[in-house]
Amino acid sequence: MLKTRLIPVLLLKNGILVRSRSFSFHQMMGNHIEQVKRFSQWKADEIVYLDISRDDNYGLENNRNVIGSSSSKSEVVKKSHGNFIEIISDLSRICRVPLSVGGKIKTLEDIKKRLKAGADKVVINSAAIDNPEFIKKAAREFGSQCIVVSIDVKKTSVGKWNIFKHFGKNLTDLDLNRWIETVQVLGAGEILIQSIDRDGTSRGYDLDLLKLVSKNISVPCIILGGAGSFDDFVKAHAVNNEVSLAAANIFHFTEQSVLNAKKHMFKHKINVRV
Repeated sequence: MLKTRLIPVLLLKNGILVRSRSFSFHQMMGNHIEQVKRFSQWKADEIVYLDISRDDNYGLENNRNVIGSSSSKSEVVKKSHGNFIEIISDLSRICRVPLSVGGKIKTLEDIKKRLKAGADKVVINSAAIDNPEFIKKAAREFGSQCIVVSIDVKKTSVGKWNIFKHFGKNLTDLDLNRWIETVQVLGAGEILIQSIDRDGTSRGYDLDLLKLVSKNISVPCIILGGAGSFDDFVKAHAVNNEVSLAAANIFHFTEQSVLNAKKHMFKHKINVRV
């Protein structure tokens, strides 16, 4: 029987590790290097690392909307390297679990640089929507096993899920089920489903969304958005015992460690690596 993967997600904005809510509110959460060390020690099954910066400049002037003192942000930015590739290289040296990275991936060369720097997989989103053939080209060049397509969704008032791109800013006209089918045909080796509505709310995963996507996904699937307690992992597993469970904000605090979450899941008869 396959073991259920538990995957911490880290968000980097202009060189600063942040937590988010609904893809918009961002609060500084400390040093990304120390977090990766901690997740490795906690026996995370994998780490997803997403750069949500709008440009390549990690200067302090780009962090006005990040909640935190100016002195703290300045210190973190000083310790950060000049670009995301250098950060990936540093992280890969200390990370003892598979590392998936995403953010600002538009070309095959962008993928090559990230894999060469030490990433095991890349996460693509907007580039796949703008040019679906990019998925096929990436899978052919690097192998489907390292191509993760991320899909950001938001529920409408009539119970339909809309797909967004560019960090949840731009609405697309894509149908969720059809897009899931398309990315699999084009060669995606894994799909990451993110709920914009549940992001940072601690209200639990959107189980209706999980039920819907579970019907159409034949490749490994990761669900993200809303986990606020260890019971949320148990509830999601009850809906789909093959889905991998990702979470961000809950794991920023030591008392809510990945290891403690796995112990809780094990008590509920869920097959996890401990």
